[in-house]
Amino acid sequence: MLDGKGSVRHSDSTGGNVMSNSLKYKIIGDSCLDLTEELKRDPHFQMIPLTLQVDDVQIVDDETFDQKRFLELVKASPNCPKTACPSPETFKQAFTCDAEDIFVITLSSHLSGSYNSAMVGLQMYEEEYGHKNIHILDSWSASSGELRAALLIRELEEQGVPFEEIVEKLEVFKTQMRTYFVLETLDALRKNGRLTGLQAFFATTLNIKPVMRFGTGKLDTYQKCRGMKKSCKVMIDAMKEELETNFREEYKAGKVYLMAASSSTDEVTEEWVEQIKESFPGMEVMCDKLSFGLSCHIGPDGLGIGCTCKPV
Repeated sequence: MLDGKGSVRHSDSTGGNVMSNSLKYKIIGDSCLDLTEELKRDPHFQMIPLTLQVDDVQIVDDETFDQKRFLELVKASPNCPKTACPSPETFKQAFTCDAEDIFVITLSSHLSGSYNSAMVGLQMYEEEYGHKNIHILDSWSASSGELRAALLIRELEEQGVPFEEIVEKLEVFKTQMRTYFVLETLDALRKNGRLTGLQAFFATTLNIKPVMRFGTGKLDTYQKCRGMKKSCKVMIDAMKEELETNFREEYKAGKVYLMAASSSTDEVTEEWVEQIKESFPGMEVMCDKLSFGLSCHIGPDGLGIGCTCKPV
């Protein structure tokens, strides 16, 4: 039941956390926002899952997600898996709560329709209940970038920063992210049309691993390398150049955070994190396992490095 102010008095149907007591703020993310176990237990956070589709099979990317079955379906299919964004009604239901400030963080709008769906959900909410402090952030990123944005919101809210000022800082924050990653397999790029079958064949034969760059929400090829070892070095060098040029002042001031990302095994992930730490001594490195929603677009067994700046 809802009272006249739209406060929730029962559990919702979105699969997210329900707030029985009043909270100052609420952070909503699609399932490409990979929360830590601690944050999953925090009532300030709510996840709204994407739906992954392989041919005619749909799998919800939530706590019931069957990783083994999903990977088997992807491997057997000649088509690239797709993601289906949550419905506007789902977002509207999530907004119907007693939190004063609500922030939604979505996967880049260049990769998913989550942002547009959330905007429609906001319009539907305001038509029924009127204005509320709700901001929809197109992260221009994914995974680690979304998580960094969520942590920034929490930090600023806990400091008592006004809603409007947090919104301004977020919009600046998302422009100050850079991510590079390499793909172990080219199947996803072939299936989604970024590579032709012939290109993928020769690239695989020559052990070419494309290093991709993720900036301003778009996914582009940065450099093609022979082997994973060379590709990892290229990513490290690219990040060093970013810090020495585009993020020079922030880097000197200690305002840059490094992120390691992986959709590979735990062993490979640990080795990659150690390589980053050795290349950037003294810098904090946050590691994030890439969600399967993002892996639909780039494939499994990928490694990445990214950086973000803390707004002043």
